[in-house]
Amino acid sequence: MKRRVAVVALLAILFTGILGIFWYSDWIYQLPTPVPEHYKPVQNGVQIALPGQLKENEDKPVFIHFFNPDCPCSKFNITHFKSLVREHKEQVNFMIVVLNNDRYTSTEIQDKFGLDIPVSFDTSLATSCGVYSTPQAAILDKDQHLFYRGNYNKTRYCTDKKTNYAQIALNALLKNSANVSFDRYALTAYGCQLPKCNKY
Repeated sequence: MKRRVAVVALLAILFTGILGIFWYSDWIYQLPTPVPEHYKPVQNGVQIALPGQLKENEDKPVFIHFFNPDCPCSKFNITHFKSLVREHKEQVNFMIVVLNNDRYTSTEIQDKFGLDIPVSFDTSLATSCGVYSTPQAAILDKDQHLFYRGNYNKTRYCTDKKTNYAQIALNALLKNSANVSFDRYALTAYGCQLPKCNKY
């Protein structure tokens, strides 16, 4: 009898510990990413210099996906990003900017997404767009002016369709609507802090 009680107690402790880890992990990613000490905000309307591989189709808007392969939040929104590419690939130039200290190849990143789109490792694009965490989206108009820089969704898993911020911004740009406004959850960075995959 004592042995059974001990086993049940041990299982209860393990279960509680696992729940605690999941709760802490979810809670920590609901907090804003700390703003870097020397961060300089970038306002909408600023022209962004793009790498050569995107200059072939300059008559289209550009959607830049800032991605860290080691960031859990970046992994969670791969499916959502792929859906945006599928829906708008004829109207928009998409690219992935990899922000990671480890070495990855363009092919490895394309394979992770199952997409044949340009991949850049130019981390200066993050600074140019005001990005300091992943995942983040930057949307430029066809003249390469910053239209939106922010989060994909209010939730970590991109499950709240009402807060698909990047999608809302992209649709507004394609409809030539400049009257779109966003709440703090869209424009305050959440996720993994650069340059390493950590929260603090």
